[in-house]
Amino acid sequence: MAKEQNLTAEQVIDMASHYMNQEHLALVKKAYEFARDSHKEQFRKSGEPYIIHPIQVAGILVELKMDPSTVASGFLHDVVEDTPVTLADLEEAFDSEVAMLVDGVTKLGKIKYKSHEEQQAENHRKMFIAMAQDIRVILIKLADRLHNMRTLKHLPVEKQRRIANETLEIFAPLAHRLGISRVKWELEDTALRYLNPQQYYRIVHLMKQKRDARERYLHDVIDGVNENLDELNIQADISGRPKHIYSIYRKMSEQNKQFNEIYDLLAVRIVVSSIKDCYAVLGIIHTRWKPMPGRFKDYIAMPKSNMYQSIHTTVIGPQGEPLEVQIRTHEMHQIAEYGVAAHWAYKEGKVVNSKTSFDNKLTWFREILEYQNESDNAEEFMESLKLDLFADVVYVFTPKGDVYELPNGSVPLDFAYRVHTEIGNKTIGAKINGKIVTLDYKLKTGDIIDILTSKHSYGPSRDWLKLVQTSQARNKIKQFFKRQAKEENVEKGRDLVEKEIRQLGFETKKIMIPENLRKLADKLNFSHEDDLFAAVGYNGITALQVANRLTEKLRKERELEAETEKLLTQSENKPSNSDANNEKLKIKHNAGVVVQGVGNLLIRLSRCCNPVPGDAIVGYITKGRGISIHRQDCPNVQAIEAERLIDVDWEDADAQAKNDYNVDIEIYGYNRNGLLNDILQVINSLTSNINGVNAKVDNNKMATLVVTLQIHNINHLQRVVDKIKQIPDVYTVRRLMN
Repeated sequence: MAKEQNLTAEQVIDMASHYMNQEHLALVKKAYEFARDSHKEQFRKSGEPYIIHPIQVAGILVELKMDPSTVASGFLHDVVEDTPVTLADLEEAFDSEVAMLVDGVTKLGKIKYKSHEEQQAENHRKMFIAMAQDIRVILIKLADRLHNMRTLKHLPVEKQRRIANETLEIFAPLAHRLGISRVKWELEDTALRYLNPQQYYRIVHLMKQKRDARERYLHDVIDGVNENLDELNIQADISGRPKHIYSIYRKMSEQNKQFNEIYDLLAVRIVVSSIKDCYAVLGIIHTRWKPMPGRFKDYIAMPKSNMYQSIHTTVIGPQGEPLEVQIRTHEMHQIAEYGVAAHWAYKEGKVVNSKTSFDNKLTWFREILEYQNESDNAEEFMESLKLDLFADVVYVFTPKGDVYELPNGSVPLDFAYRVHTEIGNKTIGAKINGKIVTLDYKLKTGDIIDILTSKHSYGPSRDWLKLVQTSQARNKIKQFFKRQAKEENVEKGRDLVEKEIRQLGFETKKIMIPENLRKLADKLNFSHEDDLFAAVGYNGITALQVANRLTEKLRKERELEAETEKLLTQSENKPSNSDANNEKLKIKHNAGVVVQGVGNLLIRLSRCCNPVPGDAIVGYITKGRGISIHRQDCPNVQAIEAERLIDVDWEDADAQAKNDYNVDIEIYGYNRNGLLNDILQVINSLTSNINGVNAKVDNNKMATLVVTLQIHNINHLQRVVDKIKQIPDVYTVRRLMN
């Protein structure tokens, strides 16, 4: 599937035209044009126009014969992440289906994470949850990753290794679980080239040296098999399939072998028309060459979870060397190559198989939502997926013949919890193939397992956490102990929180009131305050975190009060000489008012007199609410004790001009036609905003208007007032105090 040359958009659309009708082709063309315009003037690290990447992603999806919406989303998959285009724009230009697919592959933005690893885990969780709703999301992501791997050479070495490692850990196993072997092998081989280039190129070189010998060997095998097939009148396509580089590397690493010790570098694949012919061919192979014990697998009778079907057998072939033979039908071969994508293939504008026709075959796929619900965070979610979904598997049977798939290394308890939570909780033993075994028995493919339960069981033991291999079983055991120990954890958690609150210097009775606890539980997504304390009890959240949240407001008030008292002390102890009195605190207004030199102390302009720059002002040190700024002629200042007043002043005039202050003015005049319009026009010509207008007219047709407007300083206000006074029939203009 690897491509040396980039496809053009015309080539991709031409390839799509071989299986799409004109209506669907129009959607694909429209998506390309939209993506081309959106990515205009954007370039990749290689220096190529950015649109080349979406074209190649769409091309890979067309090779998989994906449906029009998926191919269109391949063209569009980066527009939301890398351009100003929004999901709403996509939905308007296309439809909700395309918008949903693009959203599924779009990384999370505008959120700050502690680390790159945490961000990647959250991105993967978002992608997998979207995949659980529509599997085409992951097919687009796999195509995206495949082209990125093909162009990885343009990135720094450190980033190459990180992306290659992520590909091996997540995307290649996922392609395997979806049965898309074409994509899986290329992802694995390319990742190895960047993670261990020395071994990669060594294996490539050694394989080239043996190519002629392998081709001669393959020719002899095919000729021999064809003779027997002709005798039975069976039509078959026979081909050789050399092992992929990564699979050779893995075998060398895991089995500690040298290249010349690996004999099964070549497999012969025989593709026939029917299942009956598959077994007939198997008989021919086993008659012609001696089968090797333990190397026969019938995936036709028992398909893999990714829907893969084939017969595998290894025989002692010509020259006495092991030869692997794979036998399957043409339909099975399609699924083996394209996996789940084969079920979304379109021919002449019609889908071959709908999602519902194969959804029940991907049982692991629906478990993704369950992992999401049981995981505390994104990193735990990804570990669960790696452990359970990407591990090698074993197939076991219930006594009734139902097949269950479990990760390799699973024990009877993993099986019990896979069947049902209560069966797991009530397990007291297990029988394997009719014999009682211990609960740490490692299950093997083909085992018939019977779980022994008792309604009198007290539930799981904590030692079970060390036995089970699946995160599903482990999470359910943990949930049991959380529920069982909830009362104990609630009491323990409450004690720990009270202790932390006392250490912070507060009284627990004043802090831990029901209203405060209820609000905090809601903020932290707990349904009840007891759940909050229980979480503290089993270390799901720390007592200090809870105590800090509960006392946050009071601690801020305490700090504010300390700053206020400090300022009051400074005011009382200041020298009385004239030079000292000239050292006034400067105040400025910028999204709130700040006094220079007093830290984070809250300063606010008093609403009773609405002071503005240019007014003579004074500061009042309040009790616990910072400093309130008043005009010196404000009536309320007269009632304030003198020792709590401090000298303050406005900052420089240039800074004042950048800010706006609300002022109320009262205008009194004769209510002629057009008076209000004349007043508003004058104000609009001199100030940026009018925040409120209130008018009334008395029986003598005299109008009183109160206007709230924004000005920069007292001089600005005076200009506005002078202009209003010049309006005919305006008698008085005055500034109001509230």
